[in-house]
Amino acid sequence: MGTKLYVGNLSPTTTQAQIQDLFKGSGNVVSCTLIMDKATSKSKGFAFVEMGSEAEAAKAMADCNGKELDGRALKVNEAKPREERPRGGPAPGGGR
Repeated sequence: MGTKLYVGNLSPTTTQAQIQDLFKGSGNVVSCTLIMDKATSKSKGFAFVEMGSEAEAAKAMADCNGKELDGRALKVNEAKPREERPRGGPAPGGGR
């Protein structure tokens, strides 16, 4: 297991500071990133939290998964590695 966690089902009003404060109760928070929409600058409803160790990440998952924050039950699990996606441009094969 890694130390990076996915935190989903966030309220649009939840702040990065609120998420970080919640996870501090489970251990050392190395980083917390609330994902924002580039066009609207509004929250996309999920974040990534990196904990100081695998043990702290496991504790954070146990403590925070299903916990209510801003009226929403959080979904917390191990973050999956980011997969490379092709940048914009024509579809492979000409798209016809």
